Amino acid sequence: MKLNRRQAITAIGAASVTSACATARSMPMSRERPNILWIVSEDNNPFIGAYGDPLAHTPNIDAMARGGILYRNVYSNAPVCAPSRFCLLTGINPESAAPANHMRAEARLPDFIRTYPEYLRALGYYCTNNSKTDYNCKIEPDAIWDESSRDAHYRNRPEGAPFMAVFNTEITHESRLFGVTEGKVSPEDVRVPPYLPDSPEVRRDFASYYNLMEKMDLFVGDRLRELEEAGLAEDTIVFYYSDNGGCMPRSKRYCYEEGQRVAMVVHVPEKWRHLAPVPAGSEIAAPVSFIDFVPTLLSLVGEQQPREMPGKAFLGQNIADPKVYAFGMRNRMDERYDFIRTVTDGRYRYIRNYMPHRPWGQVVGFEWMLRSYQDWHARYLAGELTPVQSRFFEPKPYEEFYDLAADPDEIDNLAGNPGSGSGVLNAMRKALDEHMLAINDNGFIPEGSLLEGYVESRQPGAYPLAQVMALAARAAGGTADEVDALAAELSSDNEVIRYWAATGLLIRGEGAAPFAGAMQAALEAESSPQVRVVLAEGLIHVGRAEAGVTELARLLADSSAEMVRLQALNALTYVADPSTAMPAVEALVDDPGYLGRAASYLARVQDGTFDPHVSLMPPWREPGSQ
Repeated sequence: MKLNRRQAITAIGAASVTSACATARSMPMSRERPNILWIVSEDNNPFIGAYGDPLAHTPNIDAMARGGILYRNVYSNAPVCAPSRFCLLTGINPESAAPANHMRAEARLPDFIRTYPEYLRALGYYCTNNSKTDYNCKIEPDAIWDESSRDAHYRNRPEGAPFMAVFNTEITHESRLFGVTEGKVSPEDVRVPPYLPDSPEVRRDFASYYNLMEKMDLFVGDRLRELEEAGLAEDTIVFYYSDNGGCMPRSKRYCYEEGQRVAMVVHVPEKWRHLAPVPAGSEIAAPVSFIDFVPTLLSLVGEQQPREMPGKAFLGQNIADPKVYAFGMRNRMDERYDFIRTVTDGRYRYIRNYMPHRPWGQVVGFEWMLRSYQDWHARYLAGELTPVQSRFFEPKPYEEFYDLAADPDEIDNLAGNPGSGSGVLNAMRKALDEHMLAINDNGFIPEGSLLEGYVESRQPGAYPLAQVMALAARAAGGTADEVDALAAELSSDNEVIRYWAATGLLIRGEGAAPFAGAMQAALEAESSPQVRVVLAEGLIHVGRAEAGVTELARLLADSSAEMVRLQALNALTYVADPSTAMPAVEALVDDPGYLGRAASYLARVQDGTFDPHVSLMPPWREPGSQ
């Protein structure tokens, strides 16, 4: 069999992963190791009885919690699956290896970064995945798993081999809310958070979500019974967790609790109880993040984590001290660009919006398939919402800060008036800055730049992150009197510096008008198409609309890079009169991917036919593919 690049990764000691796996299986195990089973559900918050939800019907997960460990504050690294699954697979933050920080991208893994199945297979584990991958990087599942398919199962392992098995269910996936799921919970039973309209559509989606959770719980019970019937329960450590936060409006894709907080219950049988930090039936409140999962797997099998992994093991032989913070992020989600970083300690959440000129609620075709989103947006357009409910569709503040105990719905932003929480706010600001520097956060690099990548962004002088972060903070959160300093950076030799200087001028809108000439000259000299997009949009807001729209139309029609075209479409979406660019926009309406969705929305808005209730998705697209 011909080996691809991933199969040929060199293991420590010069043996390849493939040969290491074969060698380990041909030799007797030096010591016994536990089997490990991951049961993974999609797109759900802890709408679970064990977490105190009175409407939930989740008896299997509840029973697992009573005999196991319930982790109360567990967070995905991103509020959507693909970047989160990159983190779960590699133990590396997706924003450390752009474009893995974007939804549906193909990051390049350097050869020294190995995935957890590779580590475990080298120790003799039989590793199976059933069956979702969505790893957001250029990796072939068949190269890292013994089997990755809908038929993959630990029962297929060689006799005597320990196993690591993943079973993923899509029962609670966002797409399952495109219809109605009847069950024990009715629309009149649910609580509607104040940031959403209390409408029949919103109530139906909440009720369906609860009823899907009940069905998902049955899947968990089936996997547990299957393990018991195979006589393997006492040899197997079982994790149940969800792959990102929920999928109700303002959940998936958004950096709030409901977008990032997930459920996790771990059952450690008596035989392996020494690998758990607390007795059965306990709860742990200290934050846990997906970045901690691979170090925990390695700790469970007695291996040290590589130094490039920043996470902390929470089970096993190398349990670390409890974490203080869990960090989260968002960059492009589907066809829409945003840039958000966040940190929580389980009591407070701090959010930093590096693109405050964009609203939270940018129309995303797949997301808007939910009737609750459709209803929410339609009521906004009709002027029927309260100020708290309308906020989602309006520009963002640079900073948000919430007391989750007093305000679990995260609607009272204390960033401007934190009161007694000011010390926590300042500590979280500092912690977030330190974290971003420590992981070499690639999020400031525009998508498609040659600077993206774990290795590329670390080349000397390529990506001066501390300087970039200081500039981006001035660009997104600074004052009007800094506009001259931003304009001066348009002549920098570094593409990322120029990008954030241009972004700062764009954010200031008409306030950047005195520098319209400098912006025009910078556009004419600019070699980076990503920077050209931002400069062109900025020109439109400083009295040079014709030049700006013409350039965006050119980039849209002429660029061979899909991401540059998508960035141009996003810019045109926020232009008052993009009419001269509309032929180039309309040429993309039938594109089956992100370009088509963004182009369709813009075209419908411009011709007056946009209706939130009418899908932007191609009719042939499978509903469960996000």
